[in-house]
Amino acid sequence: MGVAKAWRFSGVLVWANSNLALVHQRKQHSCWRSPPSQRRPISWSFVCGLMLFALGLISLFTGHVASDLEWYSQRLMKRSLYYKLDGGSRAPIDIWKSKFSRFYYGCSERAPRFAPVVHERSSNGYLLIATSGGLNQQRTGITDAVVVARILNATLVLPELDHQSFWKDDSDFLNIFDVDWFIASLAKDVTIVKRVPDKVMRSMEKPPYTMRVPRKSEPEYYLDQVLPILLRRHVVQLTKFDYRLASNLDEELQKLRCRVNYRALRFTKPIRDLGNKLVMRMRKMAKRFIAVHLRFEPDMLAFSGCYYGGGEKERYELGEIRKRWTTLPDLSPDGERKRGKCPLTPHEVGLLLRALGFKNDTYLYVASGEIYGGEETLRPLRELFPNFYTKEMLASEELKPFLPFSSRLAAIDYIVCDESDVFVTNNNGNMAKILAGRRRYMGHKRTIRPNAKKLSALFMAQDQMDWDTFARKVKSCQKGFMGEPEEMRPGRGEFHEYPASCICQKPFKYSDVEKEDQTSEKGPIVSEPNTANGYNGDDNGVISLQRLSKVSMGGASVSLGETDDDDFLAD
Repeated sequence: MGVAKAWRFSGVLVWANSNLALVHQRKQHSCWRSPPSQRRPISWSFVCGLMLFALGLISLFTGHVASDLEWYSQRLMKRSLYYKLDGGSRAPIDIWKSKFSRFYYGCSERAPRFAPVVHERSSNGYLLIATSGGLNQQRTGITDAVVVARILNATLVLPELDHQSFWKDDSDFLNIFDVDWFIASLAKDVTIVKRVPDKVMRSMEKPPYTMRVPRKSEPEYYLDQVLPILLRRHVVQLTKFDYRLASNLDEELQKLRCRVNYRALRFTKPIRDLGNKLVMRMRKMAKRFIAVHLRFEPDMLAFSGCYYGGGEKERYELGEIRKRWTTLPDLSPDGERKRGKCPLTPHEVGLLLRALGFKNDTYLYVASGEIYGGEETLRPLRELFPNFYTKEMLASEELKPFLPFSSRLAAIDYIVCDESDVFVTNNNGNMAKILAGRRRYMGHKRTIRPNAKKLSALFMAQDQMDWDTFARKVKSCQKGFMGEPEEMRPGRGEFHEYPASCICQKPFKYSDVEKEDQTSEKGPIVSEPNTANGYNGDDNGVISLQRLSKVSMGGASVSLGETDDDDFLAD
């Protein structure tokens, strides 16, 4: 924009100068031909007015250009500052932790101008919410329900969880979340009650009005369409409430979202206790560990419309599951993969992590449900990372009371993934987005999400390159997908994944980071691969793609190591 304006400004100056020169020439020509008696004197007021007009034009254009240049210079300075601190785009980075994370912190306190809560008796009525989907999809609905109640000046009734979805979990709100904590934490923002008072229900001539609002509706929609009904009927129920509120809202409403999601929605004590036990058990085995959210269950694969090489058996099984969603369109598996819509396989996740620089002695906690293909599908990942653990492996007996309830199991995984040093996901689903946002809020803990669109093409061509080339290309693909603070930009993606309004930056200098680099313990780094770094199957336990053999996984051809490296294929 600045360049365009500068170009237009230069054009105006050229035009003005040429016209002034032409006028001057005409004046000279006229003076030469005309006798002195026919000259007409020029008014000084006209000259002054013309000069003032020209100066106004110049100041107007130069003001716009200067402001644009200032904007661009700030952008460039910010980027150059980041790269100066980072040592340049090709400099190695710590794969376990961003060195800039300590300069950011979560900030979601309510502003003094935020109006006080409207109490139950003074509210516009009672808002009932019926959420939809799995645990984390319902979590977004609960978060937005609080904000909608605030917009409507309504009293929120404790949200109702989904019992009819694919997972068939009959857990209620109180079985998963700490109800008293939830109500007390938000007492200054929204009035929340456990149920509509009996007196109100008896006084109603008709049952609660039920409606479904469009996805990502603006606050104005609720004020125009929902509020009049609420005022008339006193109790309104919103169904299928997931992603029914716009992502971009007023800053104070965004901060309220953060207070709900990151403070008020605390799990029940039994879930917290077991989740923390699993974290402690992982910490006893390793100083730091990676949590991988492996969304590779049959329902996920069926919903994605992707194909993983399992032949007619896979097409039939996933096709039957897909019929449960009557509104899903027919998709091209190859097209979806090229668009980056297909979840990475467990094997591809393993190759991604090894290419980024994680050694095969790294400890993995794998959060997942029923993996399609079972142990055969997981085998390549286990061989790449033998220190492989799940909640079932860490707490077989203690887990039994939770086994019938998929949402409570997901809550346990949520805790371990949140507390991990590095969080990795093979998809961009609800849990991946919610946890990515939370980890940013909690200090930009390293969160790696695959750049699936670029990686899919790379995985398809992996046999045509050596390991050094493959690793270098993976690192290049993952720039901007490693959970660095600079990835946060207002308006980018869903707010639940990028809560920009709730993250503040501390002032810092070059010396702050340089001192930390000098005094901190050296950790594993991501760097541009070369022979000197040992990417040829040396003691670092890194794979050589030249020495990979083919093993079948559900009919698909996948790569496994055939190497002499004991640490690579250790059992």
